[in-house]
Amino acid sequence: MKMDSELLLSPAVCLAEEEEADMSDWNLPLAFMKKRHSEKIEGSKALAQSWRMKDRMKTVSVALVLCLNVGVDPPDVVKTSPCARLECWIDPLSMSPQKALETIGANLQKQYENWQPRARYKQSLDPTVDEVKKLCTSLRRNAKEERVLFHYNGHGVPRPTVNGEIWVFNKNYTQYIPLSVYDLQTWMGSPSIFVYDCSNAGIIVKSFKQFALQREQELEVAAINPNHPLAQMPLPPSMKNCIQLAACEASELLPMNPDLPADLFTSCLTTPIKIALRWFCMQKSAKLVPGVTLDLIEKIPGRLNDRRTPLGELNWIFTAITDTIAWNVLPRDLFQKLFRQDLLVASLFRNFLLAERIMRSYNCTPVSSPRLPPTYMHAMWQAWDLAVDICLSQLPTIIEEGTAFRHSPFFAEQLTAFQVWLTMGVENRNPPEQLPIVLQVLLSQVHRLRALDLLGRFLDLGPWAVSLALSVGIFPYVLKLLQSSARELRPLLVFIWAKILAVDSSCQADLVKDNGHKYFLSVLADPYMPAEHRTMAVFILAVIVNSYTTGQEACLQGNLIAICLEQLSDPHPLLRQWVAICLGRIWQNFDSARWCGVRDSAHEKLYSLLSDPIPEVRCAAVFALGTFVGNSAERTDHSTTIDHNVAMMLAQLINDGSPVVRKELVVALSHLVVQYESNFCTVALQFMEEEKNYAVPSPANTLEPGNLTPVRDSPAIPRLRSVNSYTNIRAATTARNLNKSLQNLNLNEEGGPVAFSPGNLSTSSSASSTLGSPDNDEYILSFETIDKMRRVSSYSSLNSLIGVSFNSVYTQIWRVLLHLAADPFPEVSDLAMKVLNSIAYKATINARPQRILDSGSLTQSAPASPTSKGAHIHQAGGSPPMPSASSSSLTNEVPKPPTRGGEQPPTRPPYTPTLGGQAPHSHQFPRTRKMFDKGPSGSEQAGDDADDPGGHKAYMNANLSTGLCDWSAKYFAQPVMKIPEEHDVESQVRKEREWRFLRNARVRKQSQRITQRGVTRLDDQIFINRNPGVPSVVKFHPFNPCIAVADKDSICFWDWEKAERLDYFYNGNPRYTRITAMEYLNGHDYSLLLTATDDGALRIWKNFADQRNPEMVTAWQGLSDMLPTTRGQPSSSAHSLARRVSIYLDRSKGQGGAGMVVDWEQETGLLMTSGDVRVIRIWDTEREMKVQDIPTGADSCVTSLSCDSQRSLIAAGLGDGSVRLYDRRMGANECRVMTYREHSSWVVKAHLQKQTDGKIISVSVDGDVRFFELRSPDSVNVLQTVKGLTALDIHPQANLFACGSMNQFIAVYNSNGDVISNIKYYDGFMGQRIGAISCLAFHPYWPHLAVGSNDYYMSIYSAEKRLR
Repeated sequence: MKMDSELLLSPAVCLAEEEEADMSDWNLPLAFMKKRHSEKIEGSKALAQSWRMKDRMKTVSVALVLCLNVGVDPPDVVKTSPCARLECWIDPLSMSPQKALETIGANLQKQYENWQPRARYKQSLDPTVDEVKKLCTSLRRNAKEERVLFHYNGHGVPRPTVNGEIWVFNKNYTQYIPLSVYDLQTWMGSPSIFVYDCSNAGIIVKSFKQFALQREQELEVAAINPNHPLAQMPLPPSMKNCIQLAACEASELLPMNPDLPADLFTSCLTTPIKIALRWFCMQKSAKLVPGVTLDLIEKIPGRLNDRRTPLGELNWIFTAITDTIAWNVLPRDLFQKLFRQDLLVASLFRNFLLAERIMRSYNCTPVSSPRLPPTYMHAMWQAWDLAVDICLSQLPTIIEEGTAFRHSPFFAEQLTAFQVWLTMGVENRNPPEQLPIVLQVLLSQVHRLRALDLLGRFLDLGPWAVSLALSVGIFPYVLKLLQSSARELRPLLVFIWAKILAVDSSCQADLVKDNGHKYFLSVLADPYMPAEHRTMAVFILAVIVNSYTTGQEACLQGNLIAICLEQLSDPHPLLRQWVAICLGRIWQNFDSARWCGVRDSAHEKLYSLLSDPIPEVRCAAVFALGTFVGNSAERTDHSTTIDHNVAMMLAQLINDGSPVVRKELVVALSHLVVQYESNFCTVALQFMEEEKNYAVPSPANTLEPGNLTPVRDSPAIPRLRSVNSYTNIRAATTARNLNKSLQNLNLNEEGGPVAFSPGNLSTSSSASSTLGSPDNDEYILSFETIDKMRRVSSYSSLNSLIGVSFNSVYTQIWRVLLHLAADPFPEVSDLAMKVLNSIAYKATINARPQRILDSGSLTQSAPASPTSKGAHIHQAGGSPPMPSASSSSLTNEVPKPPTRGGEQPPTRPPYTPTLGGQAPHSHQFPRTRKMFDKGPSGSEQAGDDADDPGGHKAYMNANLSTGLCDWSAKYFAQPVMKIPEEHDVESQVRKEREWRFLRNARVRKQSQRITQRGVTRLDDQIFINRNPGVPSVVKFHPFNPCIAVADKDSICFWDWEKAERLDYFYNGNPRYTRITAMEYLNGHDYSLLLTATDDGALRIWKNFADQRNPEMVTAWQGLSDMLPTTRGQPSSSAHSLARRVSIYLDRSKGQGGAGMVVDWEQETGLLMTSGDVRVIRIWDTEREMKVQDIPTGADSCVTSLSCDSQRSLIAAGLGDGSVRLYDRRMGANECRVMTYREHSSWVVKAHLQKQTDGKIISVSVDGDVRFFELRSPDSVNVLQTVKGLTALDIHPQANLFACGSMNQFIAVYNSNGDVISNIKYYDGFMGQRIGAISCLAFHPYWPHLAVGSNDYYMSIYSAEKRLR
């Protein structure tokens, strides 16, 4: 037992010993783990907002029908004695019957007027049927579509009948006359509200519903059959929008308690505070409040509508409590309808809740339609009782001694309850019941600041909280508060409005209507406001001007552009980002704002953000400049010049390290393409023609056939996981696509160049673009065509883009788009393909076939530069044949330039749209269309497109947006104040990270023990397997038992402990390139894999080697000038063996040269890249931008890089045999601090040891190993190993190096140059000899050596078992 417990403790023991070393992982920065890498760049799904009142209503007319017949009791009610007598707080027997009736009517009207003073009131006292009819019809006529209230008091007539009748009188009051509810409905119409204060009132509600149903059926019959007699009659009004309030159920009588008024129900509805206080005094518990009598209640000082007085405060608390009960008990939509739509209805229903509480205590159940859930037992009533208690207990002293009134603690206590709800938070729980009270508190200046603060914290919980607050009715309150000038409210209001607009942007209109935008303009312009509040203000303004012309005009007049331009250089990155987005939106399709921007030279001020350290800010600046040039108003020479300037500035971002920036760049350039469409059509035709006449053999085919085994020869085609960046949709949605991806992995086996002709849809299209979009078959320009164009177009270097003369701006931008179409990140290349293809499509449609056939070549008929005047494409009248709607005809009928020398263009089967796809393009165009008959010239740019129906523009623009702005807006909708999960010590994320760091410490500790004892042999084969492709690069994961093996364009992951394959997926590089380097980023934590290919592209992958789909996190062009076709031969040395080896190396590494070499510094987040170029380029992965180019000063390629972050040094081995040391802290001209020229041939590896006095170890093809002290000009030690090295690695900890050679064996040496192992045969694999070594790598910690050879085998050797 003891043994086991020791084992269990071991990691903890090693933790205790090495506390300090262990903490190092926590301090390492993580690369590519920001939101932009982990999320899809798109806005959040808009929540359907139901809070807005679709139809606010007013009750404009009120009919007060009183059937009292004072002094005569109806026959069917036996009254008690004494009995309840008061009607509207008046004793009818205290005056003459007629006077009593009139006084009661007048009083009832006053009571209603407290709730709705503006309505028209009409009394009908002891009426006849005709009087009721006249009254109702006239009120409905005047009310039109608004609501009418019918109040019926039937205390002096018989109870309602089961046939649905209520009673009125005849003219001389000798009879009771029935009045059918059906007739009443007809006269009152809809919308209406009915109040019935009489016994058995529930009967009326039932009859009403039956009649309403009958009407609905009649309406349906009349609608179906117009000849039906019902259809001939005037249609009865629908009663859907009617509300009813009845005093009791169908079988109940009204209470007759003499202490209560006779019209108890009416009193509750119209004088709630008075009746509530009386009722409170009648309860037993009231004896606890000494000295309070019914007489005293009459003397409570104050007015109902003055919240500072006792009566006003009680009324306010009552409103808050009933509102809260309703909000918590009712379904949301019913709450909206009854409590938010109409002021009078809301008041009546709040008071109805009181009626339910009071009348139920007298065995009476008030009824409503729509029916409400019971509320009389709700806990908030206890808060009401307490508030009444506190208020009444002060009364005797206030009235007798005149002491000051102490305000109720009710609101402060409710805010505290709300605060407790906020702080004791769990995620999924019921919403806080105090929310409506917080709303009420906004009305009071005393608590307003605290209420706004808590409201902000609540809204911060997420979009659901914002929706809840809006449904409670917060909107008009916070809108009104924008008129307040209190500075202390500013931060709170800005925060609250940012939250609201992030969830529901439709509020922009309300803000502009109430001049709310001025509030935020003043906050933004206030230099004393903290940056985060100005950020929220500018976000709010960006929402106000987003595709809303009225908002754009209002903000333009409010000087928004000037205010924004002043803040472009603010140190707060989020503020810079939103200022740029706001600018981009205010002049989006709004010309006067654009010219205002021109006058303030806004575009020039935005240029500085194009090199901002934060990618999102660069992105926002590109967006702003894109909408700046994308304005479709009239063009002048001045505006064209500005557009050109902006375009050339944007073009510099072509190799930005962040794909989000490059995606935004494609969209910005597409705006320009739409503006100057005819010029781009000309350029497109010219490029298509050049590409056709210039045969470039596809570089993939220039290899000798023997060097690469075609896939079909390998024993089993491996299952390739086709991956797509971000989306987990497997690219192989259909079998057709999977075959296509596999086809593309395969070199075309005939070995001859594939002929492309721009008119055809090319038969296959590179997998890197097929990955992204399954509808690639639509494209006129295939990926290969574009790629070829890109290489043809004398594309020496992109740096020559800057400062070109403007007549070729269109050509330059076309080249930029060609370059972006070959972007390693699929989403960028897909967007660029869309833009290029829409122009290619227009160009081929527009070009006249006859003319082209005559001239034989387009270059003679099209102007060489788009702006040269005078050259016209001739128009021979008529219009070219249009492609018919069937897509297959696209290939045949689009007028094509002739193909080369009689060669037949490859045909392809008719395209069948996949998965709901449509026929490509053709359906978007009309049959006839004006061609450009003028050659496009500088001044008349878009003239030809005046009558274009917008079909194609729409096609390109509708699809082209990146979702960046909406994605950025999500920040404001998400919780800002919550601790992020990774900082929460208890979260799962944090626990997993702690586990990984413990594992790392254990690996470091245990491997160190082994290497310190010294490794004497290294030939124990612990893993062998056949890799799906020839291994070209291998890389151990530093802490997992996982190894990555790259072949030409795919990566395989193996678990070397379990000897099983974990994953195999396609890297997405074009077919003439190959992977030449790999690195693990964040290996200590959440690992990413970086792959580098010899065309200079870098790709970063996540989710590999586990059960999920590998996803591309990001990709960019690390080195821009490495086009694999332009390689020179490396300088080979005099030795014939060395020449053979260097030729072999050329073959194994690509066309020649070193491909791309990289080194990664986790501590600084810097990535060093070099290869067949004359610089070492340093990328900062935090900023995703190039930070430094160090000229190598040599005329040959860099073959190996090694850096040391502590000393800021970089050691490089070169193809000419030199080893050079650079100090990256120094300027470009003096940063090369040492050059060692002792090797005579290609340096296979140069390794800079990481210690403070670490040496450089370098090895050349000839096998000479040299050790250089950094300060001495000559080597301090030389060892000679085997000649003809093809691969080599140095173990960073154990001072071992392994050499693989042409002669098919591996030698492992220690630092003294002694051979400790020679490996020639595979263990147990029929004793088979090892193939030519293609790659070698040591594990960074364990004494393991991975070996890949040309016969596909991948093996791992280690020190002997007893050591491990």
